[in-house]
Amino acid sequence: MIDITEILVHWYAGRSQHEVAGSLGVDRKTIRRYVEPAIVAGFVPGGPPVSPEEWARLVKEWFPQLSDTRLRQVTWPEFDKHRDYIVEMLRTGVTKATIHQRLRDEHGASGSLASLKRYVAANLAEDAAREKVTVLRPDPEPGFEAQVDYGLLGSWTDPRTGRSQRIWAFVMVLSHSRHMFVRPVMSMDQASWTASHVEAFAFFGGAPARLVPDNVKTGVDKPDLYDPKINRAYAELAAHYSVLIDPARSRKPRDKPRVERQMPYIRDSWWRGREFSSVAEMQASALHWCRQVAGLRKHRSLDGRTPAEVFEQAEAGCLIPLPAAAFTLAEWTRAKVAPDVHIKCGKAFYSVPWRLIGEHVDIRATPTMVQIFHRGELVKTHVRTGQGRRTDVADYPPEKIAFAMRTPAWCHERAEQIGPATAGIIAELYCRTVGRPSAAPAPLRAINLGAGHQALRPATGGSLS
Repeated sequence: MIDITEILVHWYAGRSQHEVAGSLGVDRKTIRRYVEPAIVAGFVPGGPPVSPEEWARLVKEWFPQLSDTRLRQVTWPEFDKHRDYIVEMLRTGVTKATIHQRLRDEHGASGSLASLKRYVAANLAEDAAREKVTVLRPDPEPGFEAQVDYGLLGSWTDPRTGRSQRIWAFVMVLSHSRHMFVRPVMSMDQASWTASHVEAFAFFGGAPARLVPDNVKTGVDKPDLYDPKINRAYAELAAHYSVLIDPARSRKPRDKPRVERQMPYIRDSWWRGREFSSVAEMQASALHWCRQVAGLRKHRSLDGRTPAEVFEQAEAGCLIPLPAAAFTLAEWTRAKVAPDVHIKCGKAFYSVPWRLIGEHVDIRATPTMVQIFHRGELVKTHVRTGQGRRTDVADYPPEKIAFAMRTPAWCHERAEQIGPATAGIIAELYCRTVGRPSAAPAPLRAINLGAGHQALRPATGGSLS
């Protein structure tokens, strides 16, 4: 009503509808609709003065549906039937346009999008504000918790190859002191995830009792509030450092706010505007920035103290000491045994016992070894190779590899079982194959080997030519 009164005041002062629309930022058709009742009532621009109160009274008469903003829309009662649904959608971040589309298609609502927006502004403003209220959790005890996340930094052009690559930041923040570790990486695979944790624990000089990561596949196979399934590589890391992994709920960034808030700060303070010649230089620069910039900034939540100061005074001594033995980085994958009794790991193929053909096996690969498990039992171990095949002939059925077992020693043994003439022939053939010199040729004579078989033998006992 106040807006309509303002329109009428401007129009009655002698301004054209076009000028009023431009001045108030309102469409000319809207101006025309609200001015028309005044024209019908005999009002002419430039006439006797009319007070704002009089205009307000006239507007109530001309537009009675606007007297109560909560009841003025015919379609609002229809929206009010779905109030709880609208509130829930707004709470989860669904836009008003999408809510309107779903109400129209799935619930048969006929109101316009503009009407829905007015309904939300007039009736759900308090509910929307209530959802935005954040209750700060008390700081965990020193050394108790660290929050972990990945965040996209941007693109980086490798000066050696000229190729553009996306760079991600692995970030771990100690919840008590806000001391932070940042490691830029080019991939978010399992090896990078576990290696970054190892570097973070080395940076802090210890491990927290509890890790709160996101539900990324590199750490969590199956997100679940009460029983998340941690992948085996991450579980090995947790067991080695004696830490508990407690993933945040899926799509609930408020479960780890201390690390979520740091990503914009990292991009702005460290990443943007810098040039690097290599990833190693990038990682060294990030560590320097963590110590000399992020660690020395005064933090409001720390009563004006710096994260480095709180870390040194209160948290460093409360972390779990690092194990004496270094952690062995391992990648776990799953594969199906092919009919040729091999499974693929990386770019290489490794054999497994033939009885497992068609079965799925778990593969644990370290930089030097490949271990293959079936239903939790170790069934094969290989030395790791970069590419090619690692085959143990014992993994084949005996009848399938008999030809592979016919070594020179086997041939000599079998020839001797047949007879001395056969043994001599095999010996001579072997000498020729390996290029050994033989004596001068001697006359040959036929000898009977039995069962109608004959062979040639030197007449004087010399070597065969």
